[in-house]
Amino acid sequence: MFCASSYFVSFFAQVAESVLNSEELDKTVAHLLVAVRNDGYAQGYAECSHHLVNALKVDWDTSKSATHGVNTDVALAAAKTEFNNLQLPVMDLINVALQSDDHVAQLKEIFPDRVEDEDEDLA
Repeated sequence: MFCASSYFVSFFAQVAESVLNSEELDKTVAHLLVAVRNDGYAQGYAECSHHLVNALKVDWDTSKSATHGVNTDVALAAAKTEFNNLQLPVMDLINVALQSDDHVAQLKEIFPDRVEDEDEDLA
């Protein structure tokens, strides 16, 4: 027996799985996390150094630190842009399918109907 609500739940779950499990998204998010971590470390080190200079009234030499001369702002901005402009192949397929005359059939080709398969298994 076909249940429309379970079909749509299954369909949207398949779309969500396809997006969330995409390799492109994984790589882009990992790259963004590294950039955020590096920028946070560099900014934190610079702020801490600034506080030491003010508190101890000495010149703090940061030339030997790992963050000296590193422009983490640019890397973070690039990673954010990469994430914001991310193109997922599955979304391109969905957009093409939705523009076709028979979009339901096109979407079923992209996302096979698991609900009907499950119903057949139960019978």
